[in-house]
Amino acid sequence: MIRRIIRIDEEKCNGCGACAAACHEGAIGMVNGKAKLLREDYCDGLGDCLPACPTGAITFEEREAPAYDEDAVKKAKTGNLPCGCPGTQMKTLRKTDEKRCDSIPSRLSQWPVQIKLVPVNAPYFSNADLLIAADCTAYAYGSIHEDFIKGRITLIGCPKLDSVDYTEKLSAIISQNSIKSITVLRMEVPCCGGIEMAVRNAIKASGKIIPIAVVTISTEGNIIS
Repeated sequence: MIRRIIRIDEEKCNGCGACAAACHEGAIGMVNGKAKLLREDYCDGLGDCLPACPTGAITFEEREAPAYDEDAVKKAKTGNLPCGCPGTQMKTLRKTDEKRCDSIPSRLSQWPVQIKLVPVNAPYFSNADLLIAADCTAYAYGSIHEDFIKGRITLIGCPKLDSVDYTEKLSAIISQNSIKSITVLRMEVPCCGGIEMAVRNAIKASGKIIPIAVVTISTEGNIIS
């Protein structure tokens, strides 16, 4: 059938994930750092995702597409998830100081944490102290939750494996939110310099003056600077 459905321009998409968070039907997901219409039959054509997109990458078009399947959407919401990644859904995590005898409590305060997936305008960025950490630091430094994640909004990435420059995404986060401070947690290996450089370039591009601290972890798990 011919009906109205969204169209996503990948060239304009900055990978912020705001549209995926705004799509109540679960039609949109993030694939390789770009928004994708994963289920045409989940798109109701109403366009809740349009105003959420900061770059204007989403528009309407009239074309051949399967009918909107409301029953399938309802079923997915009750537990049978669509093929899109449900882990991109934005949420604030409520933490307490209660400790279990069999585990160390997590200090993570929000989700998602991947730089590529986090929505630029997430409410938890308001007056936030940011921790921008290389992926490997969580495995090398045992006390990362208590020493670095606690009290901060955490973003993680690996410039080598992701093969992207995080500068544009981080600049958008810094520009559009009231960020109080930034802590960069990186490994001693040279490729980790990419995440530090991206943060410094993002602050410069934002035109803001934000305190930044860079902490380097050795492969043995020690703080060396």
